[in-house]
Amino acid sequence: MGGGDKLTAPLLGRPLLAWSLAGIADAGVVERIVLVAPARRARALAAEDELPEQVLVVEGGERRQESVAAGVRATAAPLVLIHDGARPLVSSALVRRVAEAARRHGAAIPVTPVGETVKRVANGAVVMTVERGDLALAQTPQGFRRDLLERAWAAHPPEGPETWTDEAALLETSGIAVHAVAGEDENLKVTRPADLARAADALARREGIVPGARLRSGLGRDSHPFGPGDGLALGGIRIPEAPTLHGHSDGDVALHAVADALLGASALGDLGRLFPSGDPATRGIPSGELLRSVVERIRRAGFEPVSLDVTVIGARPHLGPERLEAMRSAIARSAKMPPSAVAVKASSGNLSGDEGAGRAIAAWAVALVRAGDADR
Repeated sequence: MGGGDKLTAPLLGRPLLAWSLAGIADAGVVERIVLVAPARRARALAAEDELPEQVLVVEGGERRQESVAAGVRATAAPLVLIHDGARPLVSSALVRRVAEAARRHGAAIPVTPVGETVKRVANGAVVMTVERGDLALAQTPQGFRRDLLERAWAAHPPEGPETWTDEAALLETSGIAVHAVAGEDENLKVTRPADLARAADALARREGIVPGARLRSGLGRDSHPFGPGDGLALGGIRIPEAPTLHGHSDGDVALHAVADALLGASALGDLGRLFPSGDPATRGIPSGELLRSVVERIRRAGFEPVSLDVTVIGARPHLGPERLEAMRSAIARSAKMPPSAVAVKASSGNLSGDEGAGRAIAAWAVALVRAGDADR
């Protein structure tokens, strides 16, 4: 990659790694994601607010196989999937297919056929043509029953002298059968700089972005203190046992941040100008209605929402995976976007100010929109 960190390279307004994580999380069959990284990178990732709560960051080893072992040992799951962070185009269908095959057969990997003639080359000269009829290219995620991995590691410790290109090779050497399932041509591994452009083009097609379309980003932020009464409105859902946020509408800081991000990306002002706090018509109004109005406005102006990335910041209440997923679905409905285009995270630790003291909640949102003819 010429020295750059490919996992942080931007793809359609999001880091490459974010697409890889979303592809795994969206499949609906993964309970826990363990993100394994080199020591310095792991510390930086663990300190970031952008990672979903269900992601656990652990430190890897000198070789791939040692990093994989560290990730597996960080969870007690009986069935694990091992995926390359540099494969941002993994589909939910492929994740489910590998998981089901691993559950049935014990070990499974996705493969694609070799479409080109294969030559063996030595010292710059072709020495033979390799029969490719029974050859295949391996992809990830690869799925394994934990007990089979442990059996293979007992005979071939990950810290030992042997080196394996992937866990399928380890199981093969250990006499454990590995089932093959159909992979996907688009599930490329970003290895060289040119692969970033290929990945961006493929993601644009998948997200319905017209080639050559102009993308614009916007940033939104909102913060409200807690007020009297219970029934917190946050991210389009209600949390009955939590106190409300004080505001002119229902005080939903997450939806307000999303609305401002979309308006900013479209250069259409801000939420306060569209819905002034002195307007009695919007007092106590559900923020979902405001967001729907904003989305209609930007679409009339020739813009289409592409992706949303939302971070909720506050010491209370606790927002676990179920609530974050419910928020994600609610925001997607209000914005008329697929849930796969929306990310919602929470930051609740090591906070300062009113948010850290539990007196307020804040939210940040980044929006990506596609400009149509109005911006030509």
